[in-house]
Amino acid sequence: MNIVRLAIKEFVGMFIDDGNLALLALILIAAVTAAVKFLAVPPLLGGVLLLVGCLAILIHSVRRAARGNQ
Repeated sequence: MNIVRLAIKEFVGMFIDDGNLALLALILIAAVTAAVKFLAVPPLLGGVLLLVGCLAILIHSVRRAARGNQ
């Protein structure tokens, strides 16, 4: 059973290396989706918000990882 648990952990680790990065991306996607659907934000602006938000999350994640390695 330990081997199965290890295999599942490795499989999930291939897709979610940084849990904080994945969580923030999901929150961003949910927030922009809600803004476009319920607040009448134009879809093009929603796409720009997604792009800028994802880049900001990525930069934050890279900086945090770089700080941890020093």
